[in-house]
Amino acid sequence: MKNTTIYKSLMLTAYLGFLLMGCGSDEKQTVDNAEAVPVTVAEVDMGDSSTILAGSGQIKAVNSATLSTRIMGHVESLPVKIGQKVNKGDLLISINNVDLRAKKAQVEASITEAQVAFNNAKKDYERFQNLFRENSASQKELDDMTARYEMAKARLEAANQMKNEVNSQFAYANIRSPFSGVVTNTYIDEGDMANPGVPLVSVESPGGFEVEAKVAENNISAIEVGTKAHILVKALDTTITGKVSELSASAQNTGGQYVMKVVLDKTDAKILSGMYATVRLEAENESDGKTVVTIPSEVLVHKGQLTGVYTLGQDNVALLRWLRLGENFGDEVEVLSGLSKGDQYIVSAEGKLYNGAKVSIQ
Repeated sequence: MKNTTIYKSLMLTAYLGFLLMGCGSDEKQTVDNAEAVPVTVAEVDMGDSSTILAGSGQIKAVNSATLSTRIMGHVESLPVKIGQKVNKGDLLISINNVDLRAKKAQVEASITEAQVAFNNAKKDYERFQNLFRENSASQKELDDMTARYEMAKARLEAANQMKNEVNSQFAYANIRSPFSGVVTNTYIDEGDMANPGVPLVSVESPGGFEVEAKVAENNISAIEVGTKAHILVKALDTTITGKVSELSASAQNTGGQYVMKVVLDKTDAKILSGMYATVRLEAENESDGKTVVTIPSEVLVHKGQLTGVYTLGQDNVALLRWLRLGENFGDEVEVLSGLSKGDQYIVSAEGKLYNGAKVSIQ
């Protein structure tokens, strides 16, 4: 009886082991027979060693101005519209300031009063000069008339100076175009209250454009005024040449990066202020630049704070490789580490990719 029980137990164990082996074989066969994901790949190519990537920025007219006022008052007149051409000195906006007009009237009255007092003092002074020469007036009388004349003259000069100050304030009540150009924006309407320092109207002179970008400190020594640049205007999908026109000497208030301005060369491209652009610079000497690796931004894989790309491993499997990225240049992004020359990365896939997935190159 005991032997029979042992025999049955051994038979049951063998049967279960056979089932488990069968299941494992089926699972392995399923993984091995998984269909390869069709993909397209590209090979990492090292860029020009004289290239320096700078940041992105907005294009703006070289000659542009956003005008505001130093006085408070209601907008009395706004004779211009967005897109309207204006000449230098044209009235852009008029502000009604009651206090300023009252002050002007007061100053004009003061000038009239000071002018009358000065004329009378001058006549007395000249008369006493003649009397003194004829020995008909004493030295003290002449000195008194001289002091009276000088005081009246000083009051008149002070009144005229006050008039000049009031007139200069009226320049902020009647804002005029500082140059010939086009009105690009108005920030207020007739009847609104204008406040000091708040933008009212913008004007720019078309024809010359520039872009402001930032350069990392490890590249600043290779850049100088006049360095050639390539500016990619993303909205137009066009690259325009240019040159560095200004370069900051300090990065104290810009997060460790140096601000530069790049003037665009004349072009037939329909550039507009406000378009975003990315700047690529050419170092004067090849040793000043660095070898740049860029890949399309669309191939990147984001997981939390990590960014990587699927590369082609041995036996045609997808391998996710984490990257350290640098600057963007249009649709391209600089790879600082994680890829080497000759590495192949997956550009697109016709199925879901995962680490270790089989792929077939199209």
